[in-house]
Amino acid sequence: MKKALLMAVALLLAPMVAMAADYKEGVHYTVINEGPGTAKPEITEFFSFFCPHCFNFSKTVVPKIEANLPEGVEFNQAHVEFIGRQMGIEMSRAFAIAEQLNVKDKIEPALFSAIHDKRQQFTRADDIRSLFIANGVDAKAYDAAASSFMVNAQMAKMKRDTENAKISGVPSLVVNGKYRVETSSIKSYDELIDIAFYLTSIDKK
Repeated sequence: MKKALLMAVALLLAPMVAMAADYKEGVHYTVINEGPGTAKPEITEFFSFFCPHCFNFSKTVVPKIEANLPEGVEFNQAHVEFIGRQMGIEMSRAFAIAEQLNVKDKIEPALFSAIHDKRQQFTRADDIRSLFIANGVDAKAYDAAASSFMVNAQMAKMKRDTENAKISGVPSLVVNGKYRVETSSIKSYDELIDIAFYLTSIDKK
C-alpha cells in the first residue's frame, strides 16, 4: 500500500518536474544580470496604474502569487514611469508614498479603480493627493512623505530597476533581480506563475 502511494505521488509530480525542465533561457526567461542575484529570493512585478492589463493582473494573478509563494520568497512591486508621461512619474511617486505610509493595500486598489472603473482623469499631482485624503490618509502625512528622501530614493530605485531589467511592457515579472520572465512565451497566467516560482530556486540547483 505504501509503495503504491509513493508511486502515485511520483506520477503526480512527474509532469511538474518535466514542465520545469522545459523552461529554457531565451525562450521562457531572459538573464538580465550575469552577476549574483538578490540576497534573498524574490519576485518583483513591474506595473503601471494606467495599464488595464495590470489592473486585471492585480485582481486575478497577484493574489495567486501571494497566496502560493514558496517558503522564503518575497513578492515586491515596482511602478514604471514610461506610461502616462509626467503623470507616470507622479503615479510612481504615489506608489512610493503609499508604501512609505503603509497604506498600499488601500491606495493601490483605489487608484486602479478610479482610473479603470470610474474613468477618473488624473492630470496633476493634486488629483492623486485628493484620492489619498479621500481614502483616509492625513494631508500633512501625505505632504511630508511626498517630498521625503525615502520616497525619492524608492522612485529612483524603481526607475533604475526598470531600466536594468529592460522592461518595455507591463505587467512583467523579474525574479531574484536576475531573470525576466518572457510573457510572449506563456500560454496562461498560471504558467507565468510556474516559471517565476521555478526561477526563484534555479540558482540553488
